[in-house]
Amino acid sequence: MDTILFSASLFFLFLATLHYLLFLVYRNPIVPRVARYTLYLTFASQLGYFLSRYLKGGMPFGTNMYESLVFFSWCLVTAYLVITIKYKVPVVGAFVMPINLILMVAAALLPNKGIGEIPPALQSNWLPIHVTLSFMGDALFAMAFGSGVMYLIQERQLKRKRPGALYYRLPSLDVLDSMNYRALTVGFPLLTLGIITGSVWAQYAWGSYWSWDPKETWSLITWLIYAAVLHARLTAGWRGRKAAWFSIIGFAAVLFTFLGVNLLLSGLHSYN
Repeated sequence: MDTILFSASLFFLFLATLHYLLFLVYRNPIVPRVARYTLYLTFASQLGYFLSRYLKGGMPFGTNMYESLVFFSWCLVTAYLVITIKYKVPVVGAFVMPINLILMVAAALLPNKGIGEIPPALQSNWLPIHVTLSFMGDALFAMAFGSGVMYLIQERQLKRKRPGALYYRLPSLDVLDSMNYRALTVGFPLLTLGIITGSVWAQYAWGSYWSWDPKETWSLITWLIYAAVLHARLTAGWRGRKAAWFSIIGFAAVLFTFLGVNLLLSGLHSYN
C-alpha cells in the first residue's frame, strides 16, 4: 500500500508542479487553483504513505534516505500551503515545487525503499521530534529561497525600461521581502530546536552532546548563516537584495547538509 501511495503522491506532485509552471505563462486563474487542489492530494497521499509504513514497521520517516526525502517533500508541501494562506502568491509554487519534485524523483530512484531493521541509535523517541523540527525548518528555508529568487528576478525586471512578462506574474518587492523574512523568522527557531534536540539525543545514543561529526558541523554552519542574516536584518537594516542572496546561499548549505554530507562524507549520521 505504501508503494501505491508513494506513486500517487509523486503523480499529484508532478501535476501540481506542471500547473504552477504553466501559471508563469498563462494568467488563467483556474491554473493555480488546479495546482493547489493537486497539492492537497499530494499532502493527503503522503500522509497515507506515512500511516501505511507506520502500521507495517513502526517509525515511518527518518530511518533511511528514502523516507527522509519523502518527509522533506511533505514538510515542503505543508510549509507552502500554510504560508500561501497569508500570502496569496501562488506563483511561488513555480519556484519551490520543482525542488520538491526533484526530491520525490530522487526518492523514487533509490534502490532501498523497504522497511528494514532500525539501527539501535535510531530507536528513540527523540527521532520524530528531531527530524520533524529539522525538516520543517528546512522547508521554510526553501520558501525563503523561492521568495529570494523571485525578489532578484523582479528587481531585475524593474530596472528594465520595458519589463518582461514575468514582471506581471511576480508580486511586489515588498511582498517578496516580507515573505522571505517571515519564512526565516519561523524556520530559524525550528532549526535551532532541531539542533538542540539532536544534541540531547546524541548524548543518549553516543554519549556526547557534540562530536563534530560532518552533519553536526554543517548544521552549525547553516545555523550561523541564517543567524547572520537575521542579525543583519534586525541590527543593520538588511532588506531586499542582500537578504535574498543570503537566503539562496543558506538554502545551498541546507541541501549540502542534508544530501551532500550523506553522499560525500562519512560519519555518525551516514545512512542509506
